[in-house]
Amino acid sequence: MHVAARDVSVGYPGRPVLAGVTFTASAGDRVGLVGENGTGKTTLLRVLAGLHEPSGGTVRRSGSVAMVEQDLTAQDGVRVGDLVEQALEPARAAAAELAEATAAVDAASATDDLQAAEVAQDRLVRALARAERLGVWDADRRADEALSRFSAPADRARELASLSVGERYRVRLACTIAQRADILLLDEPTNHLDAAGIDHLTSALRTWPGAVVIVTHDRRLLDDIMTAILDLDPSVDGRPVLYGATSYAEYRYAHWQAMRRWRQRYAAEVKRREKLAERLDASYEGLSDEWRPPKGSQKHRRATRARIHVKAADRLVEQLEAQAVEVPVPPASLVFPDLPTLPQGADGSHALVEVRGPHVAGRLDLAGVRVDLPACGRLLVTGPNGSGKSTLLQVMAGTVPLVRGVRRTVDGVRIGVLGQDDGAEVAPDPTRTGFEAYAAHALSLLDAGVLDPSQLVPVAALGLLTEEDLERPLGELSVGQRRRFDLARALLAAPHVLLLDEPTNHLSVTLVDELTQALRLTSAAVVVATHDRRMRADLADWLQLDLGHHRTI
Repeated sequence: MHVAARDVSVGYPGRPVLAGVTFTASAGDRVGLVGENGTGKTTLLRVLAGLHEPSGGTVRRSGSVAMVEQDLTAQDGVRVGDLVEQALEPARAAAAELAEATAAVDAASATDDLQAAEVAQDRLVRALARAERLGVWDADRRADEALSRFSAPADRARELASLSVGERYRVRLACTIAQRADILLLDEPTNHLDAAGIDHLTSALRTWPGAVVIVTHDRRLLDDIMTAILDLDPSVDGRPVLYGATSYAEYRYAHWQAMRRWRQRYAAEVKRREKLAERLDASYEGLSDEWRPPKGSQKHRRATRARIHVKAADRLVEQLEAQAVEVPVPPASLVFPDLPTLPQGADGSHALVEVRGPHVAGRLDLAGVRVDLPACGRLLVTGPNGSGKSTLLQVMAGTVPLVRGVRRTVDGVRIGVLGQDDGAEVAPDPTRTGFEAYAAHALSLLDAGVLDPSQLVPVAALGLLTEEDLERPLGELSVGQRRRFDLARALLAAPHVLLLDEPTNHLSVTLVDELTQALRLTSAAVVVATHDRRMRADLADWLQLDLGHHRTI
C-alpha cells in the first residue's frame, strides 16, 4: 500500500503549476502538503488520485484510493445514504467474498480432493485478510459514528442539495473515513469540523493502516499526526522540499531558515548586479567625447584608448553573464495595513459595536448576553458547529436582522467582514479579474457612503496575491487564492472593526502564522470565530465568548 510520485510536473499552456515533485508515502506514513495558495496542493492530490494526468513524471499507486476534495458538487437526487452505500461497497464486497470463500472451504472439506481444499483455503486466507483490513464487521457502525462525531446529517434520506457546503463536506468525510481505503487523500479536512470532529479525525488518522496524504492549514494537526511535510512553496531551485520534521515548530524553523538564506542570496545577487552595472556604465561613459583629445590631434592615441575601453566594457559584460546566478524573487509576505482605531470625531467612550440579547429565529438565541466591542478590542468566539458563531458575527456586521435584541454602532464606524465560506464559492462574475472585482467593490462601498477614498487599501500592496494573479479571472483562481482575495476585500476600506469567521480556512500555514501575528498587533478592533486549535491557543489571552455555554469567560 503506497503512493509514489517521481519528478512530477503539472501545468497548463503558458502557466506551470508544479515541477519536480518526488516523494513516497507507504503504509503508516502521513504526509502533510503545505504551501502558499495557488502552489498546486489540490492539483497534486488530484494527480495522486488519478483524476488529473501529470504533464511530466510518473505516479505509482498500490491499493485502493479514496479522496475527499474541498468542493463537493450536489447532484440532484443524490442522498446521504447513497454516499454511505458507495463508501461501504468495498466492505460489502469483501464480506460477500468471505462468505463465498468460507462456503468453498466447507464444500472442499466434504470431498477427498486435497488440491481443491488447498485452493479453497488460500482463497479464504486472502478473503479474511481483506475483510479484516476493511473492517467489514463494523462498517455500518463506523459510518454512523463518523456521521455523528463530525456533526454531519445522519438522515440517509436527505438530499445533498439541501445541505450546506459544510454539511456536504462532513458527510463525504465521514463516509470516506468509514471506507478504510489503502491510500487516503484529504483536502483541508478540518475546514468544516468543530473541536469534537477534529478530535475524531485525529484519532482515526493516527491509527490509519494505509498511506495518508493531507492538504491542511491546521498546524495542530500537522503536530499531532504527520510523519513528514512536503512543502510546495517556491524554493531557490524551484523544486518542492520534503521535510522529515516531526513537529510543525521544527518545520517552521527549517522553512524560515531556508527563506532567510534565499532572501540573503537574492539581496546579495541584486547588489552584485547593480555594482557590475555601475562599472559597465562607467566604462561606456569612457567612450564619450569628454575624455577624448580634440579631433585632429593624437589620432592613434584616440583609437587605441577607444579600443581599450570597448574591450574593457565587453569583458565586464562577459563577467556579468558568467557570474550571474539565477536567484528567483523570494515569495512575498503579508503586509498588513495600518488600520485606524476610531472614526473621525469619536472619543472612544462608547463601544464601536454593541449587541444585547440577540435572537435570530432558528439560528441564535443569546438572551441575557451582552457583547461590547471597544476600540482596539479583542474577542474570540468559540463553540461547536450550530451554536451560532457565524450568525453572531453577521449580527455584529448588521447583515442579519434581529427578531429580538439590540445592535448599536458608533457613527462612522467601518466594518470589514470575512465570512466562513468566502472563497469556497466562485464569484458571481468569474470572468472579472481580481483588479476589476476589487475596483467594483470599492465603488459599491463608496456609493454606500462607507469608504473614505483617502484610506483605501490597495490590493496589490498586501502581499496576498501577485499582480499576475490579480490580472487573471477570479474563476481561474484556486479556492485558497479566492480566500486571500476576500481577505483583501475585508481590508479594502481600512475598517475600524474586523469580523473574521474561520479566517484560517483555505489559507496556507505560513499565511495563518502571519495573519495571527498581524491580528494581535493591529490598531483595529478584532472579532475572530474559529475552531482552529492553534489559533485559539495563540489568542488565548483575548476575551472569549463560548457559545457552547452562552457565557463569557
